[in-house]
Amino acid sequence: MGVQFNHPWLLLLLIPLAAVMFYAYRSDFHLSGARKKGAVILRSAVLLLLVLAISGLQSYTVLQQKQVVYLVDRSASMPESGQAEAWMVKSAASKKEDDTIGVVSSSLQAAYEQKLLPRLPESLKLNAAQNPDFTNLESGLMLAGNLLDGRSDSRIVLISDGKENVGSMLAAGRMLKDQGIAVDVLQSPSRQVKDVSVEEVSVPQKLYQAEAFSIEVLVQSTYKGRGELRLYEDSREIGRETVDIAAGENRYAVKALAKTTGLHRYRAEIFMEGDQQSANNAGYAFTRVDGPPKVLIVEGKKGTSANITSALSSGLVQYEVMPSPALLPNEMAKYAAYDSIIFNNVSADQVGERKMEMIEQAVKSYGIGFMMAGGEDSYGMGGYFKTPIERALPVSMELEGKRQIPSLGLILVIDRSGSMSGDKMEMAKEAAIRTVQMLRSRDTVGVLAFDSSNWWVVPPMKLDNKKEEVIDQIQSIQSEGGTDIYPAAASAVEEMLKVQAQRKHIILMTDGQSAGNDAYGSLLAQMVDEKITMSTVAVGSDSDVNLLQSLADGAKGRFYMAEDETTIPAIFSREAAMISKSYIVDKPFVPTLQDAGDWGKLFENGVPQIYGYVATTAKPAAQTVLSSPEPDPLLVRWQYGSGRTVAWTSDLMGKWSKDWVSWPAFSNVLTQMVKWTFPQFTASPYEVKTQVEGNKVRFEVNAAGGDGPEQLQAVITGDQLQPSTVDLVQESPGSYSGEITVEQPGSFLMSLQDSHGKSLAMPSGLIVPYSQEYRIESGDAKQELGRLAEMTGGRVLSWDKPEQLFAADPRPSRQLHELSYALLIAALILWVADIAVRRLALPWGLIGARLAALLRRRPQHPAGGAEPADAGLG
Repeated sequence: MGVQFNHPWLLLLLIPLAAVMFYAYRSDFHLSGARKKGAVILRSAVLLLLVLAISGLQSYTVLQQKQVVYLVDRSASMPESGQAEAWMVKSAASKKEDDTIGVVSSSLQAAYEQKLLPRLPESLKLNAAQNPDFTNLESGLMLAGNLLDGRSDSRIVLISDGKENVGSMLAAGRMLKDQGIAVDVLQSPSRQVKDVSVEEVSVPQKLYQAEAFSIEVLVQSTYKGRGELRLYEDSREIGRETVDIAAGENRYAVKALAKTTGLHRYRAEIFMEGDQQSANNAGYAFTRVDGPPKVLIVEGKKGTSANITSALSSGLVQYEVMPSPALLPNEMAKYAAYDSIIFNNVSADQVGERKMEMIEQAVKSYGIGFMMAGGEDSYGMGGYFKTPIERALPVSMELEGKRQIPSLGLILVIDRSGSMSGDKMEMAKEAAIRTVQMLRSRDTVGVLAFDSSNWWVVPPMKLDNKKEEVIDQIQSIQSEGGTDIYPAAASAVEEMLKVQAQRKHIILMTDGQSAGNDAYGSLLAQMVDEKITMSTVAVGSDSDVNLLQSLADGAKGRFYMAEDETTIPAIFSREAAMISKSYIVDKPFVPTLQDAGDWGKLFENGVPQIYGYVATTAKPAAQTVLSSPEPDPLLVRWQYGSGRTVAWTSDLMGKWSKDWVSWPAFSNVLTQMVKWTFPQFTASPYEVKTQVEGNKVRFEVNAAGGDGPEQLQAVITGDQLQPSTVDLVQESPGSYSGEITVEQPGSFLMSLQDSHGKSLAMPSGLIVPYSQEYRIESGDAKQELGRLAEMTGGRVLSWDKPEQLFAADPRPSRQLHELSYALLIAALILWVADIAVRRLALPWGLIGARLAALLRRRPQHPAGGAEPADAGLG
């Protein structure tokens, strides 16, 4: 225990203050005797306390304690778990009783495993969630430093292979050194595996159609052998060859031909016997092939696009026909290979929510065009209500107030058994909600959830103004129990018999096998007699497909097989539209020219007759070119984000448009409609350079001739469909830079936009390779760890001597105790006493004499401890 002063030179104030108090004692004639002495003593004490307070008087105790925080690298390059934990437990066994221990783990981000405690658990396990694809030792060191209070002998023990790829441990070390925290290092050997990797794939940034080029691949290996190199353009394999691979670097060049225009992604994969790590077996590169624009035609039914393809061919527009929507790519980057996409009578349940989101994002952020051609499986009849495609189209599927629609009674029978948990249940609820949103106030809706028993979530009721109430009830459905279909179907029919509506329909959805084996014959017969129809939805291959198919056939409904649960909302929406039968208008008419704009010349000589279309509603900002007498939009266009979309609500197969497809001007009209959707970009090119550092991507953008907008943004979209907008900083005229953080490798699309969201250049590709964590390293990280220990005054520890961590005596440290507040409080109390002595007219002499007498009178006890005989008497 001791004391110290922060500002000891202020103690010199005591000299003049002593002189002042002596002068005050000699010159104060208002007081006399003991009162005068007491006042001077009190005031002197007050001044003494104030001087001690401003001098920074502190007491301290000397600590002989260690605070140790273990920092464990948990990235993918580290050996299997258990080795570090065992060493920590052994080293902690030699600690002293007062020492405390904490544990932090780190990969991309650091996390606490244990805060400072007297001991480690006997069975230590590191459980904090981590992303092992990166090593960020800087983050771990800073978090470990936050655990230490800096008062005791504080140190961090870093257990790592030292192969950091995010941040800088030496930068963190400099900060820890300033805080007096030492860092001991225990180098862990990297996980030794036989490994072959694709380090780099190179292709020219720009090609012309039919141009020959080379794909250069750099392969790194830790061992010698024969492997197979495979090359892909987008998802199509374009080459495969057997190669001899030596330990170290291997370079290969493969000839290729730029056959189709657009943005293409090339992938190189290496396969070799004995390879123990597959995370680094693929590399990617992007290139753009210039040439005529290319259109993707997606068919709802195979072989129905002959009219479209012949029109595009006559207009010299390249195209690719996709015979099934199931073939649409699942990767965002692949949509950039096309300038426009046409849906030819495609229903939403054939596409799925995820692919619709990709197409919408391709239009909105990257300027790719989109056109929907009608038919019985399109627009509202195709289940596009509230879908991403509806957001991109210039028309909506809502027909509120447009025509008299028969009243509808609809009951949704939803399986809520345990197997429906997770995404299935969420999609089922979303489907029910969208269906309710489509219905009108005079429609009747009921929702029955079932497992082994039934639960009326919403008893059949007219909607009126109760949509929100019904939706809230649907949200409450939880999955549990078994599956029994018949009681649920029978209950739905029983309630439907009570419903007053012009059309009555049931939608039954399940993903399992029914526990019961009841006879459905009489139930189906009753439904047919009462004109109640039922459609069924089988979710996944485990459902009772045969039963559901027979129920739909027997009840004059439709059967749907939903392998992808994201199609369930589209199926329900489609069913609600088909039952009302008000979306299809099948009567002949001659379209009316409404707001043709620059398309006016296409129709200046009149237009042929149309025999039918799917009713929609034009959005307020859309341009309706042609309309029907209803009036409903027939041909509508608009700008959606960076892209353009067109809606043609009749078909292009000839059923409703037979006069149009035989019209001499048809090829030119359709070609101009499609060309209008092509990306619209200024001629000013931008050069984009990217550099990947750890989990950060840095952009450098340069406009030709220094001619660029004041504000520029980069929009990055990956397969997760969550676009990130990066504001680029203008460093000089036409030169911009920016940075984005990514946590997952992959291929991304990048678009440059101005501050108004207008695209300024064709979308380009961005590759974030697999993490450097999986790269084959030839250097030695031991030197960097040694520099960290030397910088902070730490040690290089040994795996076979865990006891050396706590072997040295702790550095003595002072634990300070602040006394300023106590001194000020004491000065305040004495100051009040001083005022009382000076201002209050009390018999101070008598008080002082009695206090002195009390101090002098101390009871004296005999040696035996007994009190005197007259104790307590006057």
